[in-house]
Amino acid sequence: MKTKAAVLTGFHKPFEIVELDLDGPGEGEVLIRYVAAGMCHSDLHLSDGDLPPRFPIVGGHEGAGIIEEVGPGVTKVKPGDHVVCSMIPNCGYCRYCSTGRQNLCDMGATILEGSMPDGSFRFHSGGEDFGAMCMLGTFSQYATLSERSLVKVDPSLPLETAVLVGCGVPTGWGTATYTGGVRPGDTTVIYGVGGVGINTVQGAALAGAKNVVVVDPVVFKRDTALKLGATHAFATAEEAQAAVTELTKGQGADQALVLVGTVDENVVSAAFDIIGKGGTVVVTGLADPAKLTVHVSGAVLTLWEKTIRGSLFGSSNPQYDIPKLLDLYTSGHLKLDELVTQRYRLDEVNQGYQDLVEGRLIRGVVVHEH
Repeated sequence: MKTKAAVLTGFHKPFEIVELDLDGPGEGEVLIRYVAAGMCHSDLHLSDGDLPPRFPIVGGHEGAGIIEEVGPGVTKVKPGDHVVCSMIPNCGYCRYCSTGRQNLCDMGATILEGSMPDGSFRFHSGGEDFGAMCMLGTFSQYATLSERSLVKVDPSLPLETAVLVGCGVPTGWGTATYTGGVRPGDTTVIYGVGGVGINTVQGAALAGAKNVVVVDPVVFKRDTALKLGATHAFATAEEAQAAVTELTKGQGADQALVLVGTVDENVVSAAFDIIGKGGTVVVTGLADPAKLTVHVSGAVLTLWEKTIRGSLFGSSNPQYDIPKLLDLYTSGHLKLDELVTQRYRLDEVNQGYQDLVEGRLIRGVVVHEH
């Protein structure tokens, strides 16, 4: 079949809207009609080289839609089911899935290659194979996916909102609650409160942090964070350092969570300096893998027993945490509708990312036309 998709063909190039050929579902695969796709900063990392993929590749890794067709052996879903896609596929039986770490599933090894786990592709044009970001390619009207990338959801949920729990919400939420281990009474500092960091604010607040301190240069983002659980907001790391020293009577923060769009040495150093003895720095934001962005005093690391941790997908388990977060949304504890600043058509995807770069969005969503 044919499908319209937004494709990246090289570094520092905009998305191109093209028509592609799409293979039907094979063993363990499904055909999905995407209803919505979230616009996450990670897709920009494909074009800027911080997450170098195999080109050409269909962008988008937050997706929600309806199952159109299932291939042989599919047991998880049936035609007509509503689903949210997990940016991390999860097989359920590898070393990591079997020990409760689905976010590290071995199936995730090909998500930047854009192929299925066996190395094959489902998008094509003119004899050329096109990859799919995170095996999903949600900037396409239709896609063929592994059932291991799917989480079935209640059909009463609005898919244009539920789409956010495919990446940004669990990544941010889990950075605070799982990787960061925020506890009642803690002082938590969050660097960067865009589409992922804003959910770290919600996670820290609902975990019971006494002080949820955010650092972001954009006034709009700071104001939004204060509405969704932050207690203090600052434009610079220096302002936050002074405030946290006063708030904690010199003890320092318990956690410093790094969720800026592109991580550099300065923000990691600021996070390391703001935590106290036994404190934890979590680095969730991304940067060019070839750049060394963590430079700290080994003596302070040892003598103050500080910890620096990475976090993928917020250390969350997609099959458990995606439904849990949607339950928190329906109960009113987790805000999702308030995160969507603007909706776009697929052919407006470049404008959406321009708005993101210029600080006008918390989260943009592509709504597919069929």
